[in-house]
Amino acid sequence: MIYKLFLSSVLMFFSFGSSEMEIMAPESNANKSIAAVVESKFDANIEMVYQALDANEFELPTEESFAEALKGFYLLKEKGLIKKDILTLVDFSLSSNAKRLWVIDLRTNEVLFQSLVAHGRNTGEEFATRFSNSAESFQSSLGFYATGEIYKGKHGLSLKLDGLEKGINDHARQRAVVVHGADYVSDSFIRGNKRLGRSQGCPAIPVELVSEIISIIKDKSCLYIYHPSIDHTKESKLIS
Repeated sequence: MIYKLFLSSVLMFFSFGSSEMEIMAPESNANKSIAAVVESKFDANIEMVYQALDANEFELPTEESFAEALKGFYLLKEKGLIKKDILTLVDFSLSSNAKRLWVIDLRTNEVLFQSLVAHGRNTGEEFATRFSNSAESFQSSLGFYATGEIYKGKHGLSLKLDGLEKGINDHARQRAVVVHGADYVSDSFIRGNKRLGRSQGCPAIPVELVSEIISIIKDKSCLYIYHPSIDHTKESKLIS
C-alpha cells in the first residue's frame, strides 16, 4: 500500500516537474505553484516511505541518503532504465568500518541486507574522499547504476554495472567496475588493519554474502552510491 500511494505521487511529480528534473516547457506561475505543492507532497511521501521501512535486524540508512536514492530510483524507473523494485544504497559518507550498503525491497518496504562494502584504494583510507570516472584511477565512482549480468571472473561470482550518469560513472563497464566478493571485506580484516580493505574501484562485498546479494540485485535493479559531495542535478547527466 505504501508503494502504491508513493507511486501515484511520483507520477504527479513527473507531470509537473521539479527543481532537479526539468521535464516540461517553461511553466506559468499557476503551474509553478502546483509543482511546488506536488514537490512538497513528494518529499513528505519520501519521509513516509522511510518511516515505514522494516529494518529487520539491521540499522536504517540515513534519511538524507535514502531520500536521494529514492528520488533517483523513481526517475530511472519512469525512464525505463531500471526494471526491478530493488534499491541498493551505498553510503560513502560513512566509515569503511561501518556496514554502509543496504539492499531494500521497495515492494515490501523491507531491508533485506546491510553489509560492509569497500571503496577504491585511491578513494581514501578509512573514509572515501576522492572519486573518479577515469580508467586506471583505482577510485570509486558515485551516482546511479543499473545492475547488469552475472559472470564468473578473477573474483569468482561477479555482477556487471552500467553507470547512468554522464561524466560521473558512465565508464563503469569499460573500467570493469563490478560487484564482487573479497576476503578483505570482513570484520577480521578491520581488526587487523584498523580499516576495511580497498578495491580497484569496485563496490566489493563480503564473500559469504556475494551469492545472495547478487542473485537479488541482478538484471536492471538500481544501485546508488551516495556521498554529500555529489552533484544532484541529475537530469542533464542521465543517460537516456
